[in-house]
Amino acid sequence: MAITNTNPSFLFFSDLLPPPSPFFTSTNTFLYPFYNKKKNTSKIFGIYTKAAPALNTFSLDDPISLLNHRIRQDQGGKRRRSNVVDSAEADKYIQLVKLQQQRGLDKLRSNREQAAPDHAFSYKVDPYTLCPGDYVVHKKVGIGRFVGIKFDVAARGHSKPPVEYVFIEYADAMAKLPVHQASRFLYRYNLPNENKKPRVLSKLNDTSAWEKRRVKGKVAVQKMVVDLMELYLHRLKQKRPAYPRTAAMSEFASHFPYNPTPDQEKAIIDVEKDLTERETPMDRLICGDVGFGKTEVALRAIICVVSAGKQAMILAPTIVLAKQHFDVISARFSRYHGVKVGLLSRFQTKSVKEEYLRMIKDGDLDIIVGTHALLGDRVVYNNLGLLVVDEEQRFGVKQKEKIASFKTTVDVLTLSATPIPRTLYLALTGFRDASLISTPPPERVPIKTHLAAYSAEKVLSAIKYELDRGGQVFYVLPRIKGLEEVMEFLQHSLPEVEVAVAHGKQYSKQLEETMESFAGGDVKILLCTNIVESGLDIQNANTIIIQDVQQFGLSQLYQLRGRVGRADKEAHAYLFYPDKSLLSDQARERLTALEECRDLGQGFHLAERDMAIRGFGNIFGEQQTGDLGNVGIDLFFEMLFESLSNVEEHRLTSVPYQSVELDMNVKPHLTSEYINYLENPVEVINEAEKAAEKDIWSLMQFTENLRRQYGKEPYSMEILLKKLYVRRMAADLGVSRIYASGKMVGMITNMSKKVYKMITDSMTSDMHRNSLVFENGQIKAELLLELPKEQLLNWIFQCLAELHASLPALIKY
Repeated sequence: MAITNTNPSFLFFSDLLPPPSPFFTSTNTFLYPFYNKKKNTSKIFGIYTKAAPALNTFSLDDPISLLNHRIRQDQGGKRRRSNVVDSAEADKYIQLVKLQQQRGLDKLRSNREQAAPDHAFSYKVDPYTLCPGDYVVHKKVGIGRFVGIKFDVAARGHSKPPVEYVFIEYADAMAKLPVHQASRFLYRYNLPNENKKPRVLSKLNDTSAWEKRRVKGKVAVQKMVVDLMELYLHRLKQKRPAYPRTAAMSEFASHFPYNPTPDQEKAIIDVEKDLTERETPMDRLICGDVGFGKTEVALRAIICVVSAGKQAMILAPTIVLAKQHFDVISARFSRYHGVKVGLLSRFQTKSVKEEYLRMIKDGDLDIIVGTHALLGDRVVYNNLGLLVVDEEQRFGVKQKEKIASFKTTVDVLTLSATPIPRTLYLALTGFRDASLISTPPPERVPIKTHLAAYSAEKVLSAIKYELDRGGQVFYVLPRIKGLEEVMEFLQHSLPEVEVAVAHGKQYSKQLEETMESFAGGDVKILLCTNIVESGLDIQNANTIIIQDVQQFGLSQLYQLRGRVGRADKEAHAYLFYPDKSLLSDQARERLTALEECRDLGQGFHLAERDMAIRGFGNIFGEQQTGDLGNVGIDLFFEMLFESLSNVEEHRLTSVPYQSVELDMNVKPHLTSEYINYLENPVEVINEAEKAAEKDIWSLMQFTENLRRQYGKEPYSMEILLKKLYVRRMAADLGVSRIYASGKMVGMITNMSKKVYKMITDSMTSDMHRNSLVFENGQIKAELLLELPKEQLLNWIFQCLAELHASLPALIKY
């Protein structure tokens, strides 16, 4: 009995057999020559097949290639985490996220209200604080230039009191707005670039361009929220048993030689609660000024984890800081003979490194300290429980990605004096727990900061002052290249003083000896690069000279300044620039901020100032600067907080792939040449169906591998692949049925109207967006004319590809 396919949305190989004559509908049926060399085979999808010449699988003329390229871009060149959360579980996690967000928002509101107690929390601008020439954003009209505030006097004979108006210049006209309205609609326009000017002013009489920019910013915000949400949800799903409170923890705390400051004590309690009372991995930021005791907080976390039989990793950006952590940890754990501490770095010999790698893998090392070498593929942990990251902002993009991958499986503690804006922002909005240590140790004295144009006399005067009182000096330059010239100057000016050089290109032994000589007091001046930025604790070094200060970032300068002032002696930081006329506005503002943040414990506030100076451009990655430029910082972040507050409204539930019905009688017939060329076409088609059923990424990989092996497919195979893509994209979008009736195309979906609006707002094609309407749980399109079935499939493919591009902005549970 013959088997027939009664459901056209499913594929049977019998549907694909060629008709009696070859079925060619395109002049470009095959873009590759047949490759007939015998025994030249390769393995694809578990089948041995003939190899075809390699072709570029990305073509601007090919819709499938364009879609694959977009999928690869959206997913960052790697497969996204698979979300296996049912609806009820997702509801529970979303509520947890909302609670966490609310805590962060409350914290941010309280900070704002403390700064301006007479005003409620708002990102809108008070018109009276604007100066003529300032750029502003009106939520409905766009970007304009503030001209001033003037009274509009009533005409003669009218007794109405004069009204104050805000005057705003736009590209095509001048607008006036009553002051009470302006305070509800206006935002200050700030940008992360130096001149802070918009590219163009908006038009008062044509707001369509502004509306597109505003929608683009809104979609960018939503994508950020979803990315954060998915990471946070993924972490909440991870479970690990709470650590027990052990006697070893109390004993370890009793050997701390100082009394913890109030903030330090609170941070220790926060961390211990994270470890001993929660069953989800910790991700906490400890933000404390240099020398305020962050390391001790980390040590309390380490003893908790190690006493439970787990390994702890301490990651530092430089070998200098890693070595200091190793020395401190070794000293604190010296009385615990069962605890083994090791230091791993790129400077070690191969045999030493191999031995450490073996010990880490076998569990013979309990605490592993090191630089980014610890993140290498060859480092295999036996039972890792805790990752401590010191100064995360000092690591590169790849290292940060690896650190992020740990956050879903192990407890992570990040230490920072000036956290990068992204880290700070996440702490403020509650996606990440944070503890702030702002109370200094009792004996600490604020550092005196001097900002001046460079002169040799000032430099020598500062050095002599410090040496005369028996101290030592850090002399920091931004690059290795200038060290030799300064060394000659110092040796010529101070021939009797011992000067040493330290930088990252030196051999490990040489660098270690230099640091030990400086720590021991034999070297009086350490001429160095910013390798000393983190970690060095030299009690007798209380003057630091930083030359070419304009080449350092604000957080770098703050960290460098923190190398001094660790004793009860007044410390001095001299910041020298070549000529103030050479400094950009941003560089001058940065240095002013550093001067103003002289008090102890200002690292956290300085990072907030840095966020304002740099326009938040780094918060969610480098590419977001353009999205900020569309609407300005303040409106952008108001959108962000609105999106955080209504996160569950942008939730889309996918449907199973096999349940998607494609009610279109499109049955492509593969040519006999192509079937013969495939050798085992049944398995290839089955593999295609399996890939489509799995997810869009698997289907993309299948298509690219198919083309890599066989070249561009003929038109009939392209239609077959498009059917698979259509059903896959429909499933992802919650579309359960696609049908056509005359000129009308319908898609039955479970998405809400708000989700539909967000998706269509972000579509780049006006042609598709303008043809779609949403009513009664269906997306409908009225075409201009009734299309042949294969052309209709192509239209549906392109329309779904546009809709599918919005998925990164939606929560997919």
